[in-house]
Amino acid sequence: MRSLWRTLDRELARDIALVCVACAFVGASFGAITVSSGLPVWLPMLMSVVVFAGAAQFMFVAIIASGGNPIAAVITGLLVNTRLLPLSFAVGDVIGKGWGARLLGAHITTDENAAFTVAQQDPQQRRAAFWTCGISLFLCWNIGTLLGAFGGTVISDTDAFGLDAAFPAVLLALVLPSLNDGPTRRAAAVGVVIALATAPFLTAGVPVLLALVGVLASLGKQKVAT
Repeated sequence: MRSLWRTLDRELARDIALVCVACAFVGASFGAITVSSGLPVWLPMLMSVVVFAGAAQFMFVAIIASGGNPIAAVITGLLVNTRLLPLSFAVGDVIGKGWGARLLGAHITTDENAAFTVAQQDPQQRRAAFWTCGISLFLCWNIGTLLGAFGGTVISDTDAFGLDAAFPAVLLALVLPSLNDGPTRRAAAVGVVIALATAPFLTAGVPVLLALVGVLASLGKQKVAT
């Protein structure tokens, strides 16, 4: 790890460090909200180790905490994580050929990790960026989750601290950077309308799945354009 860190140039190392600090704070928020929502203290820590996907973890806990179906929560989390499949192909050249390296590399692949990696031209810099960022993010996320989970055990009222608003705020922050083109904005708009219209009548989690119909609106527009 130390040799990888030394391979990075100073600016890249600084950027990775800043992202890791932010990751720790978001992880702490995840742990605190999960436990203060009435879920067991071990759940956020187990998810952070086994799943290690912030958006999917937030989505899963949000659905479960609001009384949603666990199956719908799992499916929603898996769908959110499908975006990591093309990212894995983009960074596949730096992971290695052994099964151990591939499994570990696939597990620590994130949006931030892939972004830092593909931005590098030098092969050594690419490899150093991937492994340094990935491992550092994994450690910071889990440390933050651990601290937040135990902190959440002493918070009896999430509304008093505004933690009840953290789920939608974090998810919105994750979505906004993706709304950079017309088809994506149309898909998001249709999905929001569907989710809001069906939320009063369906159990938590199902409106989120139905919102995926918005993707069809995006595809339809693209076909007309071609």
